[in-house]
This record gives sequence, C-alpha cells and structure tokens, in this order.
Amino acid sequence: MEIVFIYLAVGLVVLILASIREVKQYERGVKFTLGKFTELMQPGWRIIIPVFQRMVKVDIRVKAVDVPDQEAITEDNISIRINAVIYYKVSDAARAIIDVENFYYATSQLAQTTMRNAVGEVSLDMLLKNRDDIAKNIKEIVDKATDPWGIAVESVELKDIVLPQDLKRTMAKEAEAERERRAVIIKAEGEVSASNNLAKAAATLAASPGALHLRTLQSVNDLSSDQSNTTIWMMPVEVLRAVEAVTEHLKK
Repeated sequence: MEIVFIYLAVGLVVLILASIREVKQYERGVKFTLGKFTELMQPGWRIIIPVFQRMVKVDIRVKAVDVPDQEAITEDNISIRINAVIYYKVSDAARAIIDVENFYYATSQLAQTTMRNAVGEVSLDMLLKNRDDIAKNIKEIVDKATDPWGIAVESVELKDIVLPQDLKRTMAKEAEAERERRAVIIKAEGEVSASNNLAKAAATLAASPGALHLRTLQSVNDLSSDQSNTTIWMMPVEVLRAVEAVTEHLKK
C-alpha cells in the first residue's frame, strides 16, 4: 500500500512538473483547450493540462524584418532594385496565431508586394527625393492590412535604391553639365558686377575735379615703391586743358 502511495505521489509530481509552463515577460501564451481557444496567458508560471490543453507562446517584442531586394518599375518605366526594413510587433497574440498561419512570413510578403506597388506609382525623381514620404505610405498600407492579424507596424524604412549602370552614367553627366552651367552663370554675374562697379567709379572720378589726377598720382606712387618698375608719367587731360587755356590767353 505504501509503495502504491509513493508511486501515486511521484506520478502526481511528474504530472505537475509536466504541466508547468513559463511565460516570459516579453511573451504571451495562447491557450487551447480541446483545440479551442480559451485564454490569453500573461507572464509567469502557468498550468497546462497535458493532452487536453496546449499553449503557444508569442513574442510581443518589436521585430525587424529585412525585406530583400525587389525588382520594381517606376511610373516613368525605369527598372530599379529596392529593399527595405519593416519594424512591427504583435499587438494581439490570439489573433496572430488564430487568424493567420505564419504572421512573420505573411507580413514580409505583404511588405514586398506593397513596396513594389508603391514604387510603380511614382517617378524615379519623386522616389529619390521623397523616399521618407513613400516609406510612410507603405507603412500605413501594411499596418492597415495586418491589423486583422493582430500586427502593429511601427515603421518602414527604405534602405537602398539600386539604379541601372547606364542610368547612373547619364545622371552623372547631367549633374556635371548642371555644375558647369552654374559656374558660367556665376562667372557672368561676376563680370557684370565688376563692369557696373567700374562704370560707377569712372562716373565718380569724372564728376569730381582733380579726382582723376589724384588717382593717377596714387597709381604712380604704388608703382614707384618697387625699384624694378619703370614709371611712365602721363599728363592728365585736365592739365592739358589748363595749358591750352593759358596759351590762348597769352596769344590774346
């Protein structure tokens, strides 16, 4: 009798140990009884009756899914390769297990399809300039589609946009031509500004008596500071006119 009691006690202990399941803080347990969903189990030690009950653990932490390179054609018929990363988490563990077979795979496939469709709706220039807005649009579409699965999409980031080699060369030539055009415009604007300043200076010198003579003397002084320079004296127009006036006065 005592032996039977010991066997029963050992069997009960083994049964209890076999029935204990640990649910970690970042997990939720989806419990099924006779194949039917009965309870969402919170973190801690939980009792599951073997044979009659089963528990599926679901990780509710944010996951990063790398969406592999996808061939896509933009609205202006340019073939590119693009990849992305999607961040999501399980918001409802029960629906993630019951309503979709493999929520991880399903979310990745949906992101790939949505990304190709989103790229096909914009031109290449729009894709390159507004990649953040396009990523936000993809996030909203995927989040809405996965909501019935108990999945909450946190964000979508477009990583790399790979262009064809011939298009890269064309864009490089276009960028170089644009830089040359800007350089020509800047040089022309500089010449116009310099000519305007020279015209203003000439007008100022012409309007002030003796100003041209003073400017000439200043230039001669600058040249004479270096002994290797040969100084050529030029007679200002004002002096010639003054001499001419004196000569005419003497003749009278």
